[in-house]
Amino acid sequence: MQQTEVIVIGGGPSGLMAAISAAEHGAKVLLIDKGDKLGRKLAISGGGRCNVTNNKPLDELIRHIPGNGRFLHSAFQHFNPDLIISFFERLGIALKEEDNGRMFPVSDKAKTVVDALIGEAVRLGVVLRANEPVEEVLYENNAVRGVRLKSGSCLRADSVVIATGGKSVPHTGSTGDGYPWAEAAGHTITELYPTEVPLTSNTSFIRDRVLQGLSLRDIRIAVWNEKGKKVVEHEGDLIFTHFGLSGPAALRCSQFVVKERKRTGRETVQLTIDLKPQLSLDALSQEALALWKQEPKKAIKNILKQIVPERMVALLLSMTDIDESITFDHVPKQAWTLLCQHIKAFPLKASGTRTLEEAFVTGGGIHLKELDPKTMGSRLTAGLFFCGEILDIHGYTGGYNITAAFVTGYTAGMSAAK
Repeated sequence: MQQTEVIVIGGGPSGLMAAISAAEHGAKVLLIDKGDKLGRKLAISGGGRCNVTNNKPLDELIRHIPGNGRFLHSAFQHFNPDLIISFFERLGIALKEEDNGRMFPVSDKAKTVVDALIGEAVRLGVVLRANEPVEEVLYENNAVRGVRLKSGSCLRADSVVIATGGKSVPHTGSTGDGYPWAEAAGHTITELYPTEVPLTSNTSFIRDRVLQGLSLRDIRIAVWNEKGKKVVEHEGDLIFTHFGLSGPAALRCSQFVVKERKRTGRETVQLTIDLKPQLSLDALSQEALALWKQEPKKAIKNILKQIVPERMVALLLSMTDIDESITFDHVPKQAWTLLCQHIKAFPLKASGTRTLEEAFVTGGGIHLKELDPKTMGSRLTAGLFFCGEILDIHGYTGGYNITAAFVTGYTAGMSAAK
């Protein structure tokens, strides 16, 4: 039986960082991955450009990790966005800051980041083994003992770091392999669900594909509970699809739609889209009326084309029972008010989301109460550590999830080495 000090299972961002960290802290490290390439999910992140972190202040960054981001407070003492930036710059990867704090390699190529991580691991003496699927993690007397490969061979280790990811984007190797190994050690897996995923809707104009392909920029989308209270809202871009809504603003709302449906048992969740978030309702009404007064004989449909996308005009007028040919002199005040309200809160109902496999991020995972936040170590099994998306931690797109992966990976690797 081969012996090493630390085995890391999984060659994604958290696994590579865990292996590097463990080696930096003096351990003999073996990294095993079932795929033929390391860093496959990392290579397609950020649209193939790899958003390595987000440069927001820590408190704000944690707010952008709504799935248990506060658990990372201790880990950020060991590794944080400033240190992530310094780490890559030390490896010769020049970074640039784009909108909303997103940090990208100047090369705009994720391969640059993947190659740098693999190169650093090799430099530190980490043994990398691809095409080596693990059958099980071995435990004895409430402590980890190593792993058994599907080939039948066993590898002994003092510590094992499980960094196998969630169940999202399975073609990169994230197929949930680590969950049964965690359960075998006594760990609880909280319910898995899709986050950062497009929304589905059975609303008639979605079914009829009236707005399919229409993109909206800088809108605000809100999720409402059954009592009419706003759950969350996000600004950004949006696109109507044949099944519902996609785009950054919709993706950020997805986890709240999932949670509302689960909490209430309802089939649908109310959404509204503010098409003019920069204007108050009164300012919108006054601005539109001012346009109309300049050409009072113009039909309302032609005035609206100057305010909202043309493809939405007929739909808005239909929703508010206004004749599209009506002119300024004949518009009913109540109907006008309702129209403006619909521009500020265009309604539709979400029936759910696309599947977990289609999501960018997996919600749920290893129950955090069973882990030490200072080490990412198991409270149940000595020598067992977890990091990355297998944890019940998830954030918005924009560098937040990869930050959580690097930070938990660094902490787990450091702790496993000790």
